[in-house]
Amino acid sequence: MTVAISAGILVCGAVYLLQRRELLRVILGFILLGNAVNLILMAAGGTSARTPPFGTHDDTAGYADPLPQAFVLTAIVIAFSITMFLLALAVTGRRDDDTLDDAPDASPLTTGVDE
Repeated sequence: MTVAISAGILVCGAVYLLQRRELLRVILGFILLGNAVNLILMAAGGTSARTPPFGTHDDTAGYADPLPQAFVLTAIVIAFSITMFLLALAVTGRRDDDTLDDAPDASPLTTGVDE
């Protein structure tokens, strides 16, 4: 139950951040969404009813399923590569891409508008 609540909170935070216009908030939303997916994949493995992966070879019913763990490991690598790609886009991007909200007291340096 705790894993489901944690995953739900992470998904809610990710959806909120993905709806923002700033690229850094979108990147943080993708990071939160990746962590939520990892929690959901681990919960799908049924870790509460399993024993640790070490034991005797006679009783294999209680072994932990390695497939969700392999999925999570793959998801971590993919989320890390997407994060690095988005951070590279944020660093090399231009200032005039209209992703910042126009505030009435914003300076031309922050909004990307030339005077």
